[in-house]
Amino acid sequence: MADVYLHGHHPSVLASHGARTAADSAAYLLPRLHDGMHVLDVGCGPGTITLDLAEAVSPSGRVVGVENVAGPLEHARRNAAARGDVRTSFQLADVMRLPYADASFDVVHAHQVLQHLTDPVGALREMARVTRPRGLVAVRDVDYASMVWHPASDGMTRWLELYRHLARLNHAEPDAGRHLVAWAHAAGLTRLTPSASLWTYATPEQCAWWGGTWARRTLESTFAAQAVDHGLVTADDLAAISAAWQDWSTHPDAWFAMTHAEVVAHV
Repeated sequence: MADVYLHGHHPSVLASHGARTAADSAAYLLPRLHDGMHVLDVGCGPGTITLDLAEAVSPSGRVVGVENVAGPLEHARRNAAARGDVRTSFQLADVMRLPYADASFDVVHAHQVLQHLTDPVGALREMARVTRPRGLVAVRDVDYASMVWHPASDGMTRWLELYRHLARLNHAEPDAGRHLVAWAHAAGLTRLTPSASLWTYATPEQCAWWGGTWARRTLESTFAAQAVDHGLVTADDLAAISAAWQDWSTHPDAWFAMTHAEVVAHV
């Protein structure tokens, strides 16, 4: 079965992903980067993390970001131009068939990618193939079952149940975080440094942004289209879930957190 990216690439999704930085999404990897490294960023999206990684290996390092569809790459190239980055390149490529020779990169990184794949173990093997001996494969994925929030919300609970169900209909694993070590072992990677970190939304500004993002994505993204196409919800149901996100986002006591697992594999 072909991989399905459940979020899709609607502008509301790209805007959310474009707010990510290496500091909040790859802090476990940053201390291991240094000038001169050659880095591959798999599933780079709009490139904001990719460009931060490029800064970490500058001035002589080189970073390549790859996506399996063209749309996000256009955003990534615009973001690079806005930063004045002329060294980082963005290319069309599939993580299952990377168009690079063996041992091409010092570091191969993927953020929130394995959770969407039908064969995450095969993806890790391919990432390791293009990593040089003594290089690093670094992956970070959320565990959707770890998501917790306050105040309680029936609409948000329905959203989470729906998301996890749809992911599994796509033969993907929404609770990928807890599987990263096992997947790495299955891929033949044995020298692992595992860790975990949180995304937390607790200030009024953070909750307004996070809740507003999902209020839009609930109505506009591939998630919404798939939920309706599978007959799991109606458009009115999605509108109610979106409204629940909006209500939560403005509540004075709003709080949300999720766990991410991280693994650095030494090739």
